[in-house]
Amino acid sequence: MRSLESDKAKQMGRTVRAYGVHVFTASGVVFAFLATAELFAEAPDPRWVFAWLAVAGFIDAADGPLARLWDVKTHAARIGGGVIDGIVDYLTFTFIPLLLIWRMGWLPDPAALWIVPAMGASLFGFANTRAKQKDAGFFLGFPSYWNIVAYYVGILVAQFGFAGAVFSAASVVLFTVLTVLPVRFIYPNQVASPWRRPIIWGGIAWVALLLALLPTYPTVPLGWLVLSFVYPAFYFALSGYLDVTMRREEPVA
Repeated sequence: MRSLESDKAKQMGRTVRAYGVHVFTASGVVFAFLATAELFAEAPDPRWVFAWLAVAGFIDAADGPLARLWDVKTHAARIGGGVIDGIVDYLTFTFIPLLLIWRMGWLPDPAALWIVPAMGASLFGFANTRAKQKDAGFFLGFPSYWNIVAYYVGILVAQFGFAGAVFSAASVVLFTVLTVLPVRFIYPNQVASPWRRPIIWGGIAWVALLLALLPTYPTVPLGWLVLSFVYPAFYFALSGYLDVTMRREEPVA
């Protein structure tokens, strides 16, 4: 009897813990709301928008490993954690960052010409059932890191004025196209060795640098700006190299 009660208590604990992961994932919407509320302030401060989006990003980085560790699919199967994650991610990685670019007037008018197609392309990217190739360690198409794009757009416009805005608009178009193309980008916490450690630890150091620059944002010393591009350059170059390598190894249909 005691053994049966103990087993029931353990199962209940696993179930509560698993549903707790769903609540943790869903809590990202709180920070999406705070970021949006700042956007609609009379004089929005992009630093606060990025701060709230960063918190949502940390939640997104942590909930996946927790879900796998505590077997959420088994113990909380009634709730689709992936659906919650996708909705919150679209808000915090795509919709709000692109809305920030529009709200701050960082792109040449009409800004909607650049922003709306990016929102639409990312919507299709999130809906693509083949977008997350976890077993191989890749995303298919640009993984809608528009929060990072928005961060750099603000800096480039502050540094270079209209030239920075034009370059940023061209970059938005490029990433919009890459979102719907069948090109692979590294899935940081799923990519195979020996690349996982440099990608993850390099990413942590890079995000720490971006957060350290946030208090003076968008005014960033040029040297630190150049340094901050090292990791993205490494990420894109390695993604391209691995994509080409995999295509060469794939059998010809």
